[in-house]
Amino acid sequence: MRTRRSDGLNEPRHVPGEAAPPVPSRLPPGRLSLARVASALAEDGLIASSDAERVRGTAAARHPGDVHPLVLLANLKLDSRRHPGTELSLERLTEWLAHETGHRYLRIDPTRVDVAAATAVVSHAYARRHRILPLAVSHERVLVATSEPTDLAWWDDLQHLTRRPVELAVVNPLDLHRYTMEFFGVTRSVRGARETRDTTGMPNFEQLIELGRVGEVGADDHHVVHIVDWLLQYAYEQRASDIHLEPRRDMGRMRFRIDGVMHKVFELPPAVMTAVVSRIKVLSRMDLAERRRPQDGRIKTRSPGGREVEMRVSTMPTAFGEKCVMRIFDPDTAIKDIGQLGFSADEAAGWNALVERPHGIVLVTGPTGSGKTTTLYSTLKRLATPDVNVCSVEDPIEMVAPEFNQMQVQPGIDLDFASGVRTLLRQDPDIIMIGEIRDLETAQMAVQAALTGHLVLSTLHTNDAASAITRLLDLGVPHYLVASTLNGVLAQRLVRTLCPHCKRPATLDAEDWRSLLGDAPPPAVQHPHAAVGCLECRRTGYLGRVGLYELLTVTPRLRGLIRAEMDLAAFSRVAGEEGVRTLRMAAADKVALGLTTIAEVVSVLPPKD
Repeated sequence: MRTRRSDGLNEPRHVPGEAAPPVPSRLPPGRLSLARVASALAEDGLIASSDAERVRGTAAARHPGDVHPLVLLANLKLDSRRHPGTELSLERLTEWLAHETGHRYLRIDPTRVDVAAATAVVSHAYARRHRILPLAVSHERVLVATSEPTDLAWWDDLQHLTRRPVELAVVNPLDLHRYTMEFFGVTRSVRGARETRDTTGMPNFEQLIELGRVGEVGADDHHVVHIVDWLLQYAYEQRASDIHLEPRRDMGRMRFRIDGVMHKVFELPPAVMTAVVSRIKVLSRMDLAERRRPQDGRIKTRSPGGREVEMRVSTMPTAFGEKCVMRIFDPDTAIKDIGQLGFSADEAAGWNALVERPHGIVLVTGPTGSGKTTTLYSTLKRLATPDVNVCSVEDPIEMVAPEFNQMQVQPGIDLDFASGVRTLLRQDPDIIMIGEIRDLETAQMAVQAALTGHLVLSTLHTNDAASAITRLLDLGVPHYLVASTLNGVLAQRLVRTLCPHCKRPATLDAEDWRSLLGDAPPPAVQHPHAAVGCLECRRTGYLGRVGLYELLTVTPRLRGLIRAEMDLAAFSRVAGEEGVRTLRMAAADKVALGLTTIAEVVSVLPPKD
């Protein structure tokens, strides 16, 4: 795991000298004891004296020697005297311990840790014995996490070994144990897999042939199996929407897309990267021997919480091997209630009115990654009642839903969108979902389905809602058929939301609003906030995403403006008079509510005319 940017791991609070830092007298040198920690907490006013007595009585009983005192205290769920009505959580106790011992408190962000460099500093046995974990290594210092800041018997050894200053950070003991096991475990697996063969197992355009080398890392090698299992679980825990495995000449890269932003998290030797991709191809039922052509597959697995999670897998040949991308579809995020998607009350009411009509076409538009699939699946899940037949034709099926009848496009056997819709029309459907309208034939079949009394939902790639109409006209659909069948268009974008743990109130002047809205008036009620950055959001200032929506309902007045040579500017102006709120207006509302920032929404919105 390589560090991508300056963050908490690379901002030292102090530069320690050659000697170990002094330890306050309330917590004497050596391993922490439950009784001494409880007494210090009582002296500091965090817990009541009676609670401290109860803890000291508990300490007299036998406890497993490897259980950290802070974990035992957190399990007792003691009330905090400084924050009445709240319990002393493990994180609060860890923060207190860091302050008490004069060290830095840190929440480990595994995406910021260079695992290969960190695990090379000390052995796994040494790290476990002293309850330490190196997190960052540079020419100036070594950052070491510990849950025992009063037990520094290792300090001189490590400074002598690394020949550089050591900086301490106090971390949650459970996180320390977990990441120690994970980091050293995956490093051991990578090393074990690499030792099988130290060159790539797949020829590329500048393959270096090494005579005398035999053997290849197998997809079923237990080291490779462990790496893939760790990768999938790790991606889920980090809220990644996509996993990218990218082969390179020297070291292949693993990257996650989190909240729309790519994060580089790990590097693998070429031979191990090839084996990891092969393992994923086996799990997704691809042709393992075929490495020259792109392939698609699926993996169904379970999250750490036990829920089924689907992954869509795609591979393609590159100069240095096969690149693999896995898109993660978590049911909890892929299918949500309309209110959870970011719709305002008026937008939700208008959207529900559109999709509850008995027939017609409803389109969702936006670029790739704007949340169109989530909106459609969430809508279809609500519409798919027992008395309704919902059918879809998709390329590919993003997520298998038991409420729908889903068909996969198969170009190899001439099963495209148009022929798929033609087939669905013979299946007595009430609602048809078309994955995407890409050509005239598919658009004509969608129109035909709407004319024969079906509700058709589909997607297009356009900048705004009004442009969807001109796109249909450009494909060759007659204007009178568009006017008679199109019920409405929903244009959408996804923007990152401000981290609720660290955002702070901000003030926006008229010029700020003008950069977003032009001459349009800003929202009347304003509570804008600014991004700050903290441990919870990886110091980005943002955590999660929300949708921006522009809902165009085709009214009788607007139908009259749909012509073969349509004036898009005039149509958009009339749409505004009919009450259509643009994406920029929706963005301004989210900014005024303190959910996001102007800089964030401007980065995803189409340019102003």
